[in-house]
Amino acid sequence: MSNDAFVRNLIFQSNDLGKQSDLLLTFNGPVPGVGDHSPVVWRVSTFGDEGPYQMRATYRNQLAFTKPQVEHGSVVGAATAVQINTGQQTILTKTGNVFKFSSPEEGTAGYVKAINDAGAKEDLAIGFMTSGQLLPTPMLYFNEVGDDSNVTAQFTPTLRAYVTSDYQETEILRGEIQTPMLWEMDLAKLSETTTLNLTRDANTGHYKITKA
Repeated sequence: MSNDAFVRNLIFQSNDLGKQSDLLLTFNGPVPGVGDHSPVVWRVSTFGDEGPYQMRATYRNQLAFTKPQVEHGSVVGAATAVQINTGQQTILTKTGNVFKFSSPEEGTAGYVKAINDAGAKEDLAIGFMTSGQLLPTPMLYFNEVGDDSNVTAQFTPTLRAYVTSDYQETEILRGEIQTPMLWEMDLAKLSETTTLNLTRDANTGHYKITKA
């Protein structure tokens, strides 16, 4: 894990929300140094109209590159993955039908980089490692990265929250979410554990997320 390692525990909660609603979390901001990319839905949880509800989400800032497996517009797994720290780079190769990332080496300060040397266009993704999980949780998806091309990113863990019923976890977001963004935060700026209240104005139907 990187020398700047941290864990962020987020608790989203509601009480008598007034309308059953789905809360969606995604790392959905622009990433310096990156061309075309699509965010991947991280978490979706349903909050009921009456009584208390809660969703817990934990982010760990150990990044990883993956060769994602995609079905019906969602990331369902990975052929392979490699953990990587800021300032490192890795190379994706293919021998027969087997993909492999090289051991990370020193790269460009402040960036992570993956070079596609697999001989054809390949999909790549950036994710983060979760305790107890072998493969990373995907955050950003890169479609058909050209052979001898690369993904270079200066990644900041900026999380966004929306209320919407149109998406599922690990779905690749091909366009803008059509409901208003309720909350946005660089997770590095939060304490280890943060509790947030989801509320809804009964008169306007507008949602709000505030720190508890």
